[in-house]
Amino acid sequence: MSKKTRKKSSNTTGKRIATKVARAASASTGKSAMKTRTTVAKKAAAKKATKKATKAKAKTTAKTAAGVPDKASHKAASKPLKAEPPATVTKSSAVTLTEGAAAPGFDLPRDGGGSVSLRDFAGKKLVLFFYPRADTPGCTREAIDFTRLKNEFAASGAEVVGISADTVKAQESFRNKHQLSVPLVSDPAHQMLEAYGAWGEKSMYGRTFMGIIRTTVLVDSSGKVARIWRHVKVDGHAEAVLEAARSL
Repeated sequence: MSKKTRKKSSNTTGKRIATKVARAASASTGKSAMKTRTTVAKKAAAKKATKKATKAKAKTTAKTAAGVPDKASHKAASKPLKAEPPATVTKSSAVTLTEGAAAPGFDLPRDGGGSVSLRDFAGKKLVLFFYPRADTPGCTREAIDFTRLKNEFAASGAEVVGISADTVKAQESFRNKHQLSVPLVSDPAHQMLEAYGAWGEKSMYGRTFMGIIRTTVLVDSSGKVARIWRHVKVDGHAEAVLEAARSL
């Protein structure tokens, strides 16, 4: 082989080796770059997930602080509280009605429209029961008891009327809900309540306020007060009033 041929062969071999080295280096660099990109992508995804979790936790904490329960920690509502005990009467109204006195006159609106006055019951016995508030447990039981005995009161010559400071609309809702058949009078200005001594100062849990004192008044056929029941206990009360009406 000539010197010139050997030199050309050497150069060709060298070029091939250099090309292989370059290709190997390029492949290595490509793999390294791909690995770097993958690592960067993973770190970015992890950072995004951490940020999202932190934001969700902050939102949950804010809801809890604001009193909004989280779904995962939501518990069933607690049992309803028991009814409050009746208020204690500390002072009756300035007007004190006594047995034997003439029944104070009145003319007030009633459920269903129209009005009720003392004159409507001239020559009849009349039962007036004053209750604190329509559709409360004790008042409901009392009104139902008087309704249940309405015919027996009528047989004894007595009419029955209920009175409270509720509006006429509230009285009508009370009547309809419990199918009451006795007239329900509305006295929001407390005129009749005060005249019959059924309005006074009451106390509950250390708080003093003015309110209706559960009272029943039996008026005889001559228009005079025959009996007065103050601070009424509902159980058996309607029956006791019926017996008193029968005895007149």
